[in-house]
Amino acid sequence: MSRRSLRLALVGLVSLGLVLTGCSGSDPLADQYREGSGKGYIAGDGSVTEIAADDRGESVVFDGTLEDGSTVSSADYAGEVLVVNFWYASCAPCRAEAPDLKKISEEFADQGASFLGVNVRDQAASAIAFNQSYEISYPSVMDDDGGMQLAFSGKIPPNAVPTTLVLDSSGRVAARILGQVNSPSILATLIKDTIAEDG
Repeated sequence: MSRRSLRLALVGLVSLGLVLTGCSGSDPLADQYREGSGKGYIAGDGSVTEIAADDRGESVVFDGTLEDGSTVSSADYAGEVLVVNFWYASCAPCRAEAPDLKKISEEFADQGASFLGVNVRDQAASAIAFNQSYEISYPSVMDDDGGMQLAFSGKIPPNAVPTTLVLDSSGRVAARILGQVNSPSILATLIKDTIAEDG
């Protein structure tokens, strides 16, 4: 094996190890974030915005490629509430909120709401490793061309990752959490309320 090949292999293993640190139950990056050490990271403040039905504007139309290579579009979620989470693997608040998103996505799996991640930075292998580490079963669009971010432009600030959006059954943004989901009960209530609009 050449020196260059060996170096590339070592870099790959180190990168994968960093992604998989969530498996151990202790995630140093997420722990630092929880303790208030931003490490130069720019994030949203966790603020919650709800948008009245009459003020929601147009439906968001999107399409993209998932981490497994299959395709997805807004049409696949027509008629149901969709929770969209913008994230990437080395984002400390993304790692901190991952267990809560997993739990909430499972809670609403058969109640009229689906979850979709939008990975804004990683390659597919890193996204898959992250999802395996945190046992997240919902898919993520690999947004390496920025198409998803463009589709949601005006709804999310460009530097605020994570951001979580709740889309109503017409595909319009009903609520936004800018930054880490700090209170799972608030996200759950936003989803319930949006589902109830069709009741």
